[in-house]
Amino acid sequence: MTVRDIPPRWQDPVTILGILNTSETIAIVGLSPNELRASNFVGFYLRRHGYRVVPVNPRETSILGERSYPDLRAIPFKIDAVDVFRAPDAVPGIAEDAVRIGARALWCQYGVISFDGGRVAEEAGLGVVMGRCMKVEHARHLGRMHWLGFNTGRITARR
Repeated sequence: MTVRDIPPRWQDPVTILGILNTSETIAIVGLSPNELRASNFVGFYLRRHGYRVVPVNPRETSILGERSYPDLRAIPFKIDAVDVFRAPDAVPGIAEDAVRIGARALWCQYGVISFDGGRVAEEAGLGVVMGRCMKVEHARHLGRMHWLGFNTGRITARR
C-alpha cells in the first residue's frame, strides 16, 4: 500500500479543512514524549494553535503537560478528531474505538495507511484523512504558509 493507492476522498481538501475548522479536541494516538519525534512536534504545534491535545500512550502518564491515556476508550470527555501515529495494522482497532467514543474524524499521518481502518471509520460516518500530516495541512490551509500565499495544494520544491 502506498500513498498513490489512497482513495482521493481520503485526501480531499474540503474534508481536511472541515476537520481542522471544527475540531477543538484532538486525541493523538502514539504521541511520544520525545521532542525529536514527529508526533511530539505535531502535538506541540496543534496545542500552540489552539487545539486541546490529548495524548494516547499506555507507556506514559503525562506528555506535553497533559494526562496521557492508555487508549481512546479511557478518555472521559468528548474527542473531535483522532490523529494516528501508529503502525498501519493498529488502525482498524483504533478506528473502531474512534467510532465507539463518538469522534467525528480519523486522521492517519504520513505512512499510516490502512484501508480497513479507513473503511471502518467511513462506514460509521467519520471524516477520514489518510497519508497526510495534520500539522502540515493546518499550516498549508490555515497557518503561515496560507497567509504567505503558498497554498498551492501541493507539497513540492518544483516551480
